[in-house]
Amino acid sequence: MNFKLGDFVRFVDEKREGYITREIDALTVGVTDTDGFEIPVAKSNLTHVHGHSSNPSVASATSQPEVSLAEFNDIGVFLAVAEDSKASSVVHFTLINNTSYQLLLSLVTDKKGAYKGEFGSLIQPKTNSQIYSANLADIEIWPEFIFQLLFFTTANVKPKKPLELIKKFKAKDFSGAKKEVKGLNKYAWLIQLDEPIPLIDAQKLKESFFRTPSSQPIIAKPAQEIDLHIEKLRDDHQFLDQSEMINIQLAYFQQMLDAAIVNQMPKIVFIHGVGNGTLRHHIHKVISKHPQVRTFMDAQKEKFGFGATEVVFKV
Repeated sequence: MNFKLGDFVRFVDEKREGYITREIDALTVGVTDTDGFEIPVAKSNLTHVHGHSSNPSVASATSQPEVSLAEFNDIGVFLAVAEDSKASSVVHFTLINNTSYQLLLSLVTDKKGAYKGEFGSLIQPKTNSQIYSANLADIEIWPEFIFQLLFFTTANVKPKKPLELIKKFKAKDFSGAKKEVKGLNKYAWLIQLDEPIPLIDAQKLKESFFRTPSSQPIIAKPAQEIDLHIEKLRDDHQFLDQSEMINIQLAYFQQMLDAAIVNQMPKIVFIHGVGNGTLRHHIHKVISKHPQVRTFMDAQKEKFGFGATEVVFKV
């Protein structure tokens, strides 16, 4: 029996059900039950549950209702990523077609050069279709998603170019607020696939090359003490890996260091914490070679211990 990610299955030898959320090998899959626990199970010990499917059928495209040009909607293709109502660790991808086009959708995953066709079907105007399911806890090892779309209509409009989009999702893509999706009757993260590319104003671009120094933005004077702890910089820090955190902290450190120099501050304190010393090491490496830095030292040990560095600038 063939199984794929997102299939709702039942164990043959016990009363347990769940979604397939991982392909472990050719004979074994991971099934997440309604309690959110993933269990390795042999495919031979599973059966499909009648009435459940990760990819419900879509009506055939025999005809398309006439739409007046005034009502014709040219854009509005969204990907909704919603948690499963029974297993919150499982998310379902739903393609929402708010346009007046019939969409021919192909979804292929690319996992380090291993390609797999996941979904291919026609999606009618003003409808939606579930196209993929995954385990949100495994987002770091999710494949790249290749979306290909063809747009069709019988209306008197200029043919629209096909769309190909490659998405590599990260935890931060799902750190924002979810929105209520009426067609799904649930809250989901919404990603627009056919978002228009912003047009470049050639005149404004030309003017920017000849902008006088007085029109340049004024760099605000930073505080005397700058806290670089990641929870102070990002609300979604729990979704970031260690390298992303360090890059964010170093970028903010460099921004505040430059701002202090521009505003001719005599000194500034960077609170980096103790931790494993990685952030402190990178900061000391930068300021030790900076031409505008006179010296640096541990700041107020009685207050910060070894968790802060004071930087003194040249006059």
